Amino acid sequence: MLHIVLYEPEIPPNTGNIMRLAANTGTRLHLVKPLGFTLRDKTLERAGMDYRERAATHVHDSWADCRSSLAGLAFYAVSTRGTQRYDDVRYGKDDVLVFGPETRGLPEGVLASFPASHRLRIPMVSGSRSLNLSNAVTVVVYEAWRQLNFPQGN
Repeated sequence: MLHIVLYEPEIPPNTGNIMRLAANTGTRLHLVKPLGFTLRDKTLERAGMDYRERAATHVHDSWADCRSSLAGLAFYAVSTRGTQRYDDVRYGKDDVLVFGPETRGLPEGVLASFPASHRLRIPMVSGSRSLNLSNAVTVVVYEAWRQLNFPQGN
């Protein structure tokens, strides 16, 4: 089962949309504190709808805690500063996809802890800043899930 990690997410509707994505793709969602909202936020609930209960969501107190709980798995950071195209990677069924906060992305120290081949980017036209977080997560998760032949999908 793939893992989505949101490092210090800030915008509740994005996280709610990603919860819905996780429930519909059988991925596990990991949230790394501090969060820019509470898990009882109304906009989070509205975006996640009834999928919130179906999404396997884990909250970690820190990045170190998250890394430790997923030790031994392959980690990929997704960033506008990534060097490897997201669709050039061969994903495994337990891979971990890490995304940074909406307003600033992954901190340089976190991004630097990934080998260059595990710093992924989504191509965009020149001059674009970034995609919406929930859209970026969807693009990468569906590519990984496609490569795995959509396990549990119908």
